[in-house]
Amino acid sequence: MPMDKPQLGRSGISVSVLGLGCNNFGVAIDIDETRDVVHAALDLGVTLFDVADVYGGRGKAEEFLGYILGPKRKDIVLATKFGLAMMDNTKNINASRNYIMRAVEDSLRRLRTEWIDLY
Repeated sequence: MPMDKPQLGRSGISVSVLGLGCNNFGVAIDIDETRDVVHAALDLGVTLFDVADVYGGRGKAEEFLGYILGPKRKDIVLATKFGLAMMDNTKNINASRNYIMRAVEDSLRRLRTEWIDLY
């Protein structure tokens, strides 16, 4: 039975009722286990993948997800976020325009994509 995919508010974006949180990719689980989890989620009809630039120890979760998704990227809704400054070793929150622009460009590169659906 296919998973329901309701529309996300008035955005026009439809997402699976279940999403996959990717916080442990790159730290608690390695690339092979990450691949297994992502492929299992896709097989179950999951279309929402939630990651952040700090997940996996400064970007590793985004790198793993981008590598594994490959051409399936076009079939999913990708959410990532920023906030904790990754450019230094502190846990400072940074929401300046310059930081956001740099953070989104870095996330796009790590995720191997040209767009992020939810930021």
